[in-house]
Amino acid sequence: MNLSRGYLIALVLVFAYLSWQLVTPFLQYVLAAILVAFMLSPLQRRLEQRISDAVAAFALVVFALVVLVVPFVVVVAVVAGDAADMFQQVDPENLGTSEIESRIEEELGITVDIAGTVADSAEQIGTILVERTAAWFSVFTHAMIGIGLALFLIYYLLRDGDRLLVWLHERTPLPDDVQSDLYDELERVTWAVLAGHVLIAVVQGTIAGLGLFATGIPNAAFWTFVMIVLSLIPLIGSFLVWAPAVGYLLITGAPVLAVGLAVYSTIIVGATDDYLRPIVVDRYAKISPAVIILGVLGGIYAFGIMGLFFGPVVVGALIAVLRVVDEHYDRLEGKTGTEY
Repeated sequence: MNLSRGYLIALVLVFAYLSWQLVTPFLQYVLAAILVAFMLSPLQRRLEQRISDAVAAFALVVFALVVLVVPFVVVVAVVAGDAADMFQQVDPENLGTSEIESRIEEELGITVDIAGTVADSAEQIGTILVERTAAWFSVFTHAMIGIGLALFLIYYLLRDGDRLLVWLHERTPLPDDVQSDLYDELERVTWAVLAGHVLIAVVQGTIAGLGLFATGIPNAAFWTFVMIVLSLIPLIGSFLVWAPAVGYLLITGAPVLAVGLAVYSTIIVGATDDYLRPIVVDRYAKISPAVIILGVLGGIYAFGIMGLFFGPVVVGALIAVLRVVDEHYDRLEGKTGTEY
């Protein structure tokens, strides 16, 4: 390597590092923008056949804002309200804690004060929230800026996405047919993981939440949101919420509702994991649930909340790349992309 090339590589590394520092504060929003743009790209291509790419991209940004961002904000507000109510409902009659306390004392001979404990916890949490008002305002401001940035990125990724792919295609040192196989495999795996991982989690959590609403579980909206998040983890899922809910109904003297919720959750909710998820993920992407679990848990540590979505995609993409390498490695030995 001569001095000129070394200097250019050093410049690339320096500016790549500085650019990464610029992206890091808004990494969650950048990842969210990439994910949304990927999901909307088929619609972008269809709209471009009738209107200009800029108008199509703007229309899809508005669509994303109305269909994704606004409902998400509403859901967060409802869940936050439910969570706040959970800390305010300290009356034993409202919480049903008197029956629970009596049953525990009869069975175990232990005197407990659930309501008092909850009240103390709520008071401590309220004090912490008041003390951190400035920090919460900073978080809110950062979130607003991040959402605005994400919307701009979605627009430009949709408008210029095809040109970006062409640019990458021209600069990737692989034969055209290998690149086509690689990108097709990556797209197939990504769609399969998103549909079989995210969509099934939303369906499973929502169906399980209907059971909570039907049986009168307190703060059902909050627990439905929790189940949607837990459903992103295969083999675990909503069971961690509806099973304790069944126990709650038993303790509070509603055995019929408890049995009904248990049967409903086992059969109806379980069907989404037993049938829908394998159809989408195992049949079309052939990805083991163990890989999904690794991607979800590792993704949370690596990427934060967006790791719930990107973790499995990254692991699935690795598997896709390995498949392409296995198919084409021998014929690429000693060759360059320009020789084909």
